[in-house]
Amino acid sequence: MRAAIFRGAGLPLCLDEVPTPVPRDGEVLVRVAACGVCHTDLHYLDHGTPTFKTPPVILGHEVAGTIEAVGGMPNGHREGDRVLIAAVLTCGTCRMCRTGRENICERSVMLGNNVDGGYAEYVVAPAKDVFTLPDELPLVESAVIADAVTTPYHAVVRRGRVTAGDWVVVFGCGGVGLNLVQLAVASGARVIAVDVLEPKLDWARRFGAEVTLNGSRIERIDKEVRRVTDGGADVALEAIGRAATQEQAFNCLRAGGRLVLVGYSPDVLPLNAARAMFREIEVLGSLGCRPADYPRVIDLARRGRIRVAELVTHRFPLTEIDAAFDALRAGEPIRAVVVP
Repeated sequence: MRAAIFRGAGLPLCLDEVPTPVPRDGEVLVRVAACGVCHTDLHYLDHGTPTFKTPPVILGHEVAGTIEAVGGMPNGHREGDRVLIAAVLTCGTCRMCRTGRENICERSVMLGNNVDGGYAEYVVAPAKDVFTLPDELPLVESAVIADAVTTPYHAVVRRGRVTAGDWVVVFGCGGVGLNLVQLAVASGARVIAVDVLEPKLDWARRFGAEVTLNGSRIERIDKEVRRVTDGGADVALEAIGRAATQEQAFNCLRAGGRLVLVGYSPDVLPLNAARAMFREIEVLGSLGCRPADYPRVIDLARRGRIRVAELVTHRFPLTEIDAAFDALRAGEPIRAVVVP
């Protein structure tokens, strides 16, 4: 099969022929219809973040496709099924898994990091971590559900505990941020979207944001949020991954509010601990999504409660995968996919 091989930071991906994987007992072989292009991969490519599997490794963790072959115990799957693969595979037996927190499994395995991923014609995955896609959803565009939609679902529903009538402020309106917006709206919240680029704020309005604020034009976002909400947001979701915007998001909250950190930042967050204590403000990390919640997210998309197809603004063949990452670096797509 053809695959785009990652050989090390600073090097272009190399298109090569490699053996097609063979599914073992309890696994399925998936013919990749599309694999989402994610900023996580840029950490490996541009910033020297190591993969757990020593290169060469096939990157890519947002995979949708059709089952080509099944090993023993296929968990109800059959050849030809349209499926989505969970971005992170869980053990099911560690303490975190057994207490319902599979997204922080102690022995988690990530596609395109611990094992070969989806920038290839085929990928193999455990049958338990493969989810059927209904016919109502487009196969190619649904690839982004695997991370860009499920990660926001976990942040909004499980960590942020957003409920109808809440004021929610979202910092960052890229692919993940826009899904934070539409999932908060689907939960009945009133959403304020914050970004520095007007085209992204236009997208946020399309996905249901009631108020949009341009951070390059407003000196004190926190004051404006408190004015609009008459006291502060109930939940703040930061999807940029910068200590400065994380602090801004914290300052937007009313008493009893919750800050959910969705974007990764290596920097130390300057935190007003006295304010957090006196106003009982919660600061919560959010990572990925429980595999148990994938069917819920897929069903939200099936019923039209959230939109998926519109998120994918760019498609690239596998032979142009480096151009896909160049577009991502330039901030051109909302989400892009590679189509083998």
